[in-house]
Amino acid sequence: MRIRALSVFERIVYHCVCVDARDPAHPVLEVDAVLREGDADGPLLVSVADIKRMVGFDAAGAALPELRRAGRTEVHDGVEYVTFPMWERLPA
Repeated sequence: MRIRALSVFERIVYHCVCVDARDPAHPVLEVDAVLREGDADGPLLVSVADIKRMVGFDAAGAALPELRRAGRTEVHDGVEYVTFPMWERLPA
């Protein structure tokens, strides 16, 4: 699965789109957003709700247990996120 982040604020991806829904168990994040100081200080976070919206409940439900076992999820303020410790910026 390839996700394109369109807006990021303090590590949280607020707007994103799925550009390739294949293999949701191995999500890849591309950032096409303005990043200001502090926005990418640490792993970037995409909400599990956004993952479900992009690939569907069944595909997300099948992929999430493995992501959790791999330590790729975090909970902040009651919201679960998939973490992206490494991400790539798209060419301008």
